[in-house]
Amino acid sequence: MLYITSQNSHEGQPVVGVSLVNGQGTSGILCGVSNGKLLVYEYLYQAQFALKQYDFFMISDVNGFPPCSPLVY
Repeated sequence: MLYITSQNSHEGQPVVGVSLVNGQGTSGILCGVSNGKLLVYEYLYQAQFALKQYDFFMISDVNGFPPCSPLVY
């Protein structure tokens, strides 16, 4: 079972970091879970985004982004 808790979100959808079993990782907006896949909306380049699907067996860990600390200037 997958539980994601994050204080940071985009219109109610959590922003997550995904660690893959091959040692790579990605981050983006968690759009959902469907048919054994995690659906993540990722930034590509300039104004381009892509909805990517990751099979559960490819994933080693999923973490919600921590909240931003107050910035000191």
